[in-house]
Amino acid sequence: MLLLAIESSCDETAAAVVRDGRHPLSNVIASQVDVHARFGGVVPELASRKHLEAISVVVDEALENAAVGLDDIDGLVVTRGPGLVGALLVGLSLAKAVAFARDLPLVGVHHIEGHILAPLLEHEVRFPYLALAVSGGHTHLYRVDGIGRYRTLGRTLDDAAGEAFDKVAKLLGLGYPGGVQIDRLAAGGNPQAIDFPRPLLHKKNLDFSFSGIKTAVLNYVNRQEGPIEGSALQNLAASFQAAVVEVLCKKTLRAAEDEGLARIVVAGGVACNSGLRSAMRELCRVQDREVFFPSSLLCADNAAMLAVAGDYYLSAGLCDPLDLNALASWPLDRAGRLV
Repeated sequence: MLLLAIESSCDETAAAVVRDGRHPLSNVIASQVDVHARFGGVVPELASRKHLEAISVVVDEALENAAVGLDDIDGLVVTRGPGLVGALLVGLSLAKAVAFARDLPLVGVHHIEGHILAPLLEHEVRFPYLALAVSGGHTHLYRVDGIGRYRTLGRTLDDAAGEAFDKVAKLLGLGYPGGVQIDRLAAGGNPQAIDFPRPLLHKKNLDFSFSGIKTAVLNYVNRQEGPIEGSALQNLAASFQAAVVEVLCKKTLRAAEDEGLARIVVAGGVACNSGLRSAMRELCRVQDREVFFPSSLLCADNAAMLAVAGDYYLSAGLCDPLDLNALASWPLDRAGRLV
C-alpha cells in the first residue's frame, strides 16, 4: 500500500509518501520557527495561516520526491489530533478533499501515536515496549502492546518537558525554540553546579511535574546581581538539563521495571536532546534493556511517522468518514483501534 500522509498539528507543515507503512519514499517538512521566534512561542493564528500557505506546496514536493503522482496513491493518513484546531483543520481538510476527489480511503491518526511508532520506520522493535513521548506539548509514559493497543502509565501534571526547556530558554534570553540552545550550552557546563529540584522523582507514581524546576531557575536568576553569561550560563543550562533528564530517565526505567518490559522507545522533539539520549542509553545498558530513538527528522513533527499506524488500520479495513473532525484534546488510550 502506498500512502500519502499529512501532518499539521502545530507549527510544522509536513507530507510524506510511505510504502507498506515502513518505507518512506519522501518526508517533507516546512518549518515555521522563524515566524514564531519573535514571539517566543507558537502563535496559533499565525500557525494556521502558514499551514494554508504551505500545505499544497509540501504535498506536491512529497509526491515529486517520491516520484509518484496522486494516481499511484492507495490511501491517505492525516493527523486528527491532538493539537491546535485551526492548524489541524488545514491538513485534515486537504486530506479529505483528496480522498473525496480520488475515491480513496482515509484514516485519522493520533499525533502521539505517530511519534511512539516512528522508530518502526528505522528499526525492528518487537512489541510490547514502553514508550516515553516527550515534546513541547506532551510528556507521557505508555505501555505499547501493539499498534492500536496503548495504556497510559504516567503523564505530566503541569508543563511538558519541552515546554519547560522553551520557557527556561526564554527566561535566559536564548531565543526560540529553546531546547536546542540549552542542549548546546549544557555540553560545556557542569551539571552539578546548581542543585535544582527533581519534582516527583521519589513518588511511587509515574507522573511528572516540571513547573517546579522552571520556577527554581527563575528564583535562581532573580538572586543573581548581574547578567548570567559565559561559564555561569553553561553551568545553569547543564544543571537544569540534568534535573529534567534525571527525572525522565528514572521514571521511565521505573515504569519499564514495573511493567516487566525489556524494550523502551523514546520519541518526540525532546528525544533529540543529547543529554537525554546519553543518560537513557547508559541506564538501559546497566539494566540490560534495549532503547530505541528515532533519527532527528523522525523526532520532529513529521508525516512519515503517521503511516505506520495508518497502513495497519487501512489494511485492516478501518477507515474514517469524510465528516471526520479535528480534536484539540484526545487521550491516546481512546485513539487506538484494536485489530
